[in-house]
Amino acid sequence: MHRDDQNSHEAPVRHGRLSAASPVALVLRTLGIAVAVVVVSTLVVVGYAVSSISSTFQEAAVDIGGDAPQPAPPFLGAIEGGFNLLIVGSDNDENQGDEYGERDAALNDVNILVHVAADHRNAVVLSLPRDLVIPQPECDDSDAVSAQPLNAAWGRGGANGLGCVVATVRSLTGLDIPYAMETSFNGVIEMSNAVGGVDVCVTDVMHDDYTGLYLTPGHHLLAGADALGFLRNRHGVGDGSDLARIGSQQQYLSSLLRTIKSSSTLSDPTKVYGLAQAVAQNITPSTSISDTDTLVSLALAMKDIDLSKVVFVSYPVTAYVDDPNKVQPVDELAAELMQRLATDQPFTLDADSTTTGSTLEGDATADPAAPATPAAPPASDAPTDSPDTPDVIEGLKGQTAAEQTCANPFSE
Repeated sequence: MHRDDQNSHEAPVRHGRLSAASPVALVLRTLGIAVAVVVVSTLVVVGYAVSSISSTFQEAAVDIGGDAPQPAPPFLGAIEGGFNLLIVGSDNDENQGDEYGERDAALNDVNILVHVAADHRNAVVLSLPRDLVIPQPECDDSDAVSAQPLNAAWGRGGANGLGCVVATVRSLTGLDIPYAMETSFNGVIEMSNAVGGVDVCVTDVMHDDYTGLYLTPGHHLLAGADALGFLRNRHGVGDGSDLARIGSQQQYLSSLLRTIKSSSTLSDPTKVYGLAQAVAQNITPSTSISDTDTLVSLALAMKDIDLSKVVFVSYPVTAYVDDPNKVQPVDELAAELMQRLATDQPFTLDADSTTTGSTLEGDATADPAAPATPAAPPASDAPTDSPDTPDVIEGLKGQTAAEQTCANPFSE
């Protein structure tokens, strides 16, 4: 369970500020973030490198139930049709030690659903807030419950925490989820190191005593513990809520995607092997993706998607009726979003969609002394009134992978 902040202030719109988790929980709320993007953008090469340790990878695999997915195509081709992949960050890593505090419970504090359309032309990366209170199905020896925060699902699953998280997200979204993986905090550190750092920017001085993060205004190339600190940071960004931290995570992931697609990362054997090691040594896969052929086939389905058509979006929520520090779905908007995913209808976001705690690059203070994310590949040349241009779903929060956003420091 999370530990309470002694000096935190309650406010109805600051979800998650009632209590501040132990340092380890703060770390582990963001454990799966870097894996999500690296997996969907680099698996085509990571798969080959992972083959040298595939037996260990397969031994760690767990059964998440559901219908069996289609087999990987022969000759390392792209998987046919669309798919959903759930990335889970939890605090069940037995090797994490006590550097970030003592482990007191296993929680799935990062839950990211990656949806790739059947035509392989667009993708959605959906962040599901850890404090989202929803009904949850029966899992292992746990009875179904009518209202529990999403991050309780791992513990409810007993020996198969990943399977219970998948079942819970299936129940919430109504989507088939044949693929899933869980990661530890080391994955964030190792993958940021493997690509040589990830560029982020902040609009003013950002300081968080809980993570030790201190950033001056402008751009910063973050790797290792610094990258992890940026992703863990909640008290120093936006309104201090977990929803603001999701905005920072979307900024980081978008920057990571741009870095991978615009640099020589994938043509650098050292970086490719580093990415492979980071993925293979820091995730527990579902049995459906425990072989490298499947990993490669999923990656090939995504490799040519334009960055402007990769939409990072937060599940639509509002304050929970019984606890302003938790959240619940905005039912009508959530239903529209799920319908779009279920039927592969592309969409985009409105002009004022950036998540709490984030702002577009044009409003940020640039630091010319620090490296910025390499320019993204050009977006499609289709005119704005093209039939291929997705329509807007108003009210959603997020950004596309082509957009550069910056984090806003905490303000009351």
